[in-house]
Amino acid sequence: MDKKLLDILVCPVTKGPLIYDRDNQELISCSARLAYPIRDEIPVMIEDEARSLSHEEVEQWRKKQPTSVR
Repeated sequence: MDKKLLDILVCPVTKGPLIYDRDNQELISCSARLAYPIRDEIPVMIEDEARSLSHEEVEQWRKKQPTSVR
């Protein structure tokens, strides 16, 4: 995922920051509790295409991020 692209992308639902999950090829929005897929190196920023995150997943991602991103 291109760092410059990641820097400008925000969650389309909350306009909040996204976290790049390299292992699962997803962009994580903790505030919306959604994971947007990345297909063929293209982020699919459509709410209906995103999968819902469990409370536990959101908490795990929040613990991994610096306080300024939360």
